[in-house]
Amino acid sequence: MAKLYFRYGTMGSSKSAQALMVEFNYMERGYHVLLAKPSVDTRDEAAVIRSRVGLERPCKLIHREQSFADLLEPQHQVIIVDEAQFLTGAQVEELKNLTVDCDMPVLCYGLRTDFSTHMFEGSARLLELAESVVEIKSICHCGAKATVNARFNENGIIREGPQVVIGGNEQYTPLCYRCWREGRLK
Repeated sequence: MAKLYFRYGTMGSSKSAQALMVEFNYMERGYHVLLAKPSVDTRDEAAVIRSRVGLERPCKLIHREQSFADLLEPQHQVIIVDEAQFLTGAQVEELKNLTVDCDMPVLCYGLRTDFSTHMFEGSARLLELAESVVEIKSICHCGAKATVNARFNENGIIREGPQVVIGGNEQYTPLCYRCWREGRLK
């Protein structure tokens, strides 16, 4: 039976690169893959998943009020979703149902928590429903395991504000909890 997988890690932990490598592996073996990401991720060209190491592929965009049924085509056999933290709880439930009703594997990649260490809606529901949950590890500048997606500006670490501010290395850095708590960016 197919499973719902959640692979999570901090920013810069290779989630997008791994999603694209898994898509390549499926395609190389003749599978038809639906590659998607939530439309709220506007960092790159809209309908593209791009990794920091230079891998990129076109993808379908899923809007907040949209169903994955709108994106699925009869030939699709696997679903891979990047930036899955931005999914709604209902979209995660739909993905779980697709694993059961269509025997279709679904692999989701995303952040577990936001800049203030609180869960995203999509991540929380994935942790509740996924049969397989794996952390993609990365390291803090101090050498410890990074677990926090620290948002920062020229004044230091930002601890308040909207949950979603789309950005990359210019606004976020992976830190261990100690460095985040103590406000150490370097």
